[in-house]
Amino acid sequence: MNEFLGAFPFIAENFGLLMEKTGEHLVISLIPILVAILLGVPLGVWLGHIHRGEFLAVSLTNIGRALPSLALIAILLGLVGIGLLNVVIALFVLAFPPILSYSFQAVNSVDRNLTRAARGMGLTPLQVLLRVELPLGLPTMISGVRTAVVLTVSSATVAAIAGSGGLGDIILNQVAYGMSGVIAGAIWVALLSIILDQLAAFLLRRATPRGARFVQQSAVVAA
Repeated sequence: MNEFLGAFPFIAENFGLLMEKTGEHLVISLIPILVAILLGVPLGVWLGHIHRGEFLAVSLTNIGRALPSLALIAILLGLVGIGLLNVVIALFVLAFPPILSYSFQAVNSVDRNLTRAARGMGLTPLQVLLRVELPLGLPTMISGVRTAVVLTVSSATVAAIAGSGGLGDIILNQVAYGMSGVIAGAIWVALLSIILDQLAAFLLRRATPRGARFVQQSAVVAA
């Protein structure tokens, strides 16, 4: 209990260090997330639009969950060595599956009656995707990004093992910072994950009303 309470004085006394490590942690986390978004969202949307590839999306999601980031970093040590690239690849494997899976489900689960009604009104397949499927699926897609962000940020502490810095330098270095420092680093990572999760939730709330209004309008047209 004393060590837990000692974490808060550690945070106050080492605030600059924690902010420096937070910057490193965000860089380590955001690079694989952005790459996963750039690759996973278009692929998931396309597969959902053509209503194919569910097995691929589900399989990749299960593989991503089954592969521990720590074990993957250890395997990559022999291929790419120690450094940022090692960690980025490992965290990308963690972030990509939920983004792909949610993007696929977001488009694939849109009511077929709405898409048929849109085609009946003369919309091309691309227009159906842009005007119907994407607006309706946007909240689910953001949920996938939200899940990937929390998983990646909370797992990026293992980057310290590959010499890439971040908050893991504090958490995994009990000799230098003591148990109070380890607990303080863990608390800091938890707070960072919550803040980023709430930021993603804010984006979700901003996206949902537009999707809801479009659902109502489309339902009226379909009826």
